Amino acid sequence: MIMILNQKEVFVGAALKRFNEVRDILSVNGINYKYRVVDNASPSLLGASRRARTGTFGEKMEHSKTYYIYVHKDDYDKANYLLRK
Repeated sequence: MIMILNQKEVFVGAALKRFNEVRDILSVNGINYKYRVVDNASPSLLGASRRARTGTFGEKMEHSKTYYIYVHKDDYDKANYLLRK
């Protein structure tokens, strides 16, 4: 089971295609993972972000999300090796 104290980040990026490729590689090789997606275009709950004040005009929407993938720390070396091929 992957929990916050035993997880390591193997991917962070804005490209949905690469995010899905990484997930596929991990799945095919039997490595459990967790992921989270942060929407950079939505306003913060704690107050207005820069985007909430200025909008997103002229910004590429494919870069509006940041994707994170985490694996168990015991699987980190194997996952890192597979993703570097």
